Amino acid sequence: MNGLTAGTAGHPDPRLAAAVADVVRARRAGRTRTVAVCGALTGAVLAAFCVSLTFGDLYVPLGDVVATLAGGGDGGSRFVILDLRLPRALIGLLVGAAFGLSGAVFQTLLRNPLASPDVIGISSGAGAAGVLAAVGFGASGFVLSACALLGAVAAATAIYALAWRDGVAGYRLVLVGIGIGAALSSMISHLLTSSDVADAQNALAWLTGSLNGRSWEQLRPLVVALALLVPPTFLAARSLGTLQLGDDMAVGLGTRVERARLALLACAVALAGVATAAAGPVAFVAFVSAPIARRLVPRQGAALLPAALTGALIVLVADFAAQHLLDSVQFPVGVVTGVIGAPYLLWLLARANRAGRGG
Repeated sequence: MNGLTAGTAGHPDPRLAAAVADVVRARRAGRTRTVAVCGALTGAVLAAFCVSLTFGDLYVPLGDVVATLAGGGDGGSRFVILDLRLPRALIGLLVGAAFGLSGAVFQTLLRNPLASPDVIGISSGAGAAGVLAAVGFGASGFVLSACALLGAVAAATAIYALAWRDGVAGYRLVLVGIGIGAALSSMISHLLTSSDVADAQNALAWLTGSLNGRSWEQLRPLVVALALLVPPTFLAARSLGTLQLGDDMAVGLGTRVERARLALLACAVALAGVATAAAGPVAFVAFVSAPIARRLVPRQGAALLPAALTGALIVLVADFAAQHLLDSVQFPVGVVTGVIGAPYLLWLLARANRAGRGG
């Protein structure tokens, strides 16, 4: 009998026992690190959230912020905190989490660091539909958000259909998505240049990704949408581990590959769509959140929860910087996230070229 699998009767092979113990220790250490990282990220998100409620044109001490959130505070504090800052901060937190979760699903499922909704055309679909609705039909508010969500779904459907060849390979879907995104960007440019100047300015501000002027009106549908989307996303993500092994291995393990892949893509597209509908296509949040999360919790697969927390932290910090970096000017949050994400994209492409994978 093989000495690696069994010893004498009643006495397990010590090498097998040691190997099993090593696996158990590694898994326990991985879980411990994941919990610690998620706890640290949660604390950082809460700190950034509190800072965003405290600082502004009117400084409100943290104690007064807490008292106002608990139902106290004077009229001025309630107006500043509850009507102006709280919905903006909550939308930033939820939008960042949705983008981070969407990017983690895309990149893990397609096994490609470029596979995020803002790179493969999903955000461009939402942007094109939103701009068309705004400058062509004067849409705003909920109608504009609904059009952006439908645009994301339509773009994802077209990309999936064009990339289908007896299944969907990650690299093919990325290439098709980049092509679709380029075509949609040209459409957006045409709509902006042929529309009224005021309408074009408003559409361009939305396209950059902005939390300026966000209120409870945009927050409520976002909360409802995420409450409906996040649980099925984590449920569908249970098949990510087997899908990463390849289609043949996944089928051998009993996974319905295309059904599982389609469910994950649908959840990721919907998450990106509702986030874009709420704040516009905030650049690079989905692109950088998952790689940062995976560096914090290596060997933990998709790292969906750390990626969502990382996305929330990025948007909150970027929006605070956009508001206070220059005293006289408030930038859209997408400007700051673009400054963060663009160098990472260039570094990623340069590294791929050095490794002989850049083409």
